[in-house]
Amino acid sequence: MADLFDLTETKSDATAHAAPLAERMRPRTLDEFAGQQHILGPGKLLRRAIEADRIASIILFGPPGTGKTTLAQIIANATKSRFERLSGVESNIADLRKVVASAVNRLANTGQKTILFVDEIHRWNKAQQDVLLPDVERGTVRLIGATTENPFFYVNSALVSRSQVFQLEPLAPADIEAVLRRALADEERGVVAALNVAALVKARADQTPDNLGGKSARAVTSAATVIAAADALTFLATIADGDARKALNALEIAALTTPPGADRIVRVTHAIAEESIQKKAVVYDATGDGHYDTISAFIKSVRGSDPDAALYWLAKMLYAGEDIRFIARRLVILASEDIGMADPQGLPIAVAAQQAVQFIGMPEARITLAHATVYLATAQKSNRAYAAIDKAMEEVKNGVTLAVPRHLRSTGDKRAAKTLGHTGYQYSHEGEGAYIPQAYLPEGRRYYDPSENGYEKRVKERLDYWRALFEQSQKK
Repeated sequence: MADLFDLTETKSDATAHAAPLAERMRPRTLDEFAGQQHILGPGKLLRRAIEADRIASIILFGPPGTGKTTLAQIIANATKSRFERLSGVESNIADLRKVVASAVNRLANTGQKTILFVDEIHRWNKAQQDVLLPDVERGTVRLIGATTENPFFYVNSALVSRSQVFQLEPLAPADIEAVLRRALADEERGVVAALNVAALVKARADQTPDNLGGKSARAVTSAATVIAAADALTFLATIADGDARKALNALEIAALTTPPGADRIVRVTHAIAEESIQKKAVVYDATGDGHYDTISAFIKSVRGSDPDAALYWLAKMLYAGEDIRFIARRLVILASEDIGMADPQGLPIAVAAQQAVQFIGMPEARITLAHATVYLATAQKSNRAYAAIDKAMEEVKNGVTLAVPRHLRSTGDKRAAKTLGHTGYQYSHEGEGAYIPQAYLPEGRRYYDPSENGYEKRVKERLDYWRALFEQSQKK
């Protein structure tokens, strides 16, 4: 007798849709791939190489959810190569040797090439990466390495030099929204498919042959429809911060946990979308590129006198949990390096902020850091003191060390000063304006060249006056 529950079909459907939505919706072709037009747009190098099956070893570098793994699979499909996958976290040298041996046999027996995809390749140590190098050079395998870290710092230079590096950028909200809409429309792999399988499994668990009335569970389970409000999709696409995987998983949670209406329609609203995604995880690695890139943008924004941009990058660092002491230290450095004598109050304010955040702590320390950031961003700028000390240090390093002029040397008592010839120094406070023209270097060298910005303009005027007096004294 036939089984009314048709359990084989149920298990097959459930298995096919057990993977998360992000996994099921992986693009299968370049045309389905979202974003990354800077490397995959028409006529771009990587696209041309894929379409012509001229892919050499490459390293894909970018944040999570930007399509590194998907792109590797698409390349394998497009080039009709065997796709082998290893993990930089889980795989070892024995796993690598096994894959390489199979690749050698496959190439010799069938002529099929092998693409070896190594996810998180930066996690392999130097020895593991060195084992792979000869096979990459011989073309035994074509390597596609994926990493969230800058490969020029975290992957062996020999391996990088034999590969082309392509950087994937976070997806734009419009690209992610298009991915979400495709997941809603795809009845085979998308949200609706998962809903129907879940409903089918539940129906078969709840019903018996008697109440089925001779019908299969599939027959009594009507298909559900998912409709997402436009503002809900926009919200998910924006809050995902360039990560398509995060947005797709949130959409699936929203659809599976929202009861359908009487019309069998699941409606995902903006409020439901908000509940279905965790606190925004800013793409920010406290020891990696996110850390260095963001602090770089912050400092450059302050230096460039843009308080709005500086506050945004400050907010991003604070939201991601950056060490507030690190931020404060960088502001102290900037106060001397980029503001200097144009606004001498910049350094005291930065130092005060650095001291304050240590005993205030978060969340109130954000206010102090914002205060210092806005002050320094809107202050007059000068790097002349910074440039002066570097110029002087360069001369000390590479030039002849200058002897201290006799009249500036330590005198000791008067008898010793006269005997050693350490005489002739004139006490500056006895001169008009507390200045007496006299040489403080054995040669007429100048390092500090004040700007016309802010307070430093007044310093320049004063210094020009003193230097003119000194020049006149030398002519006498």
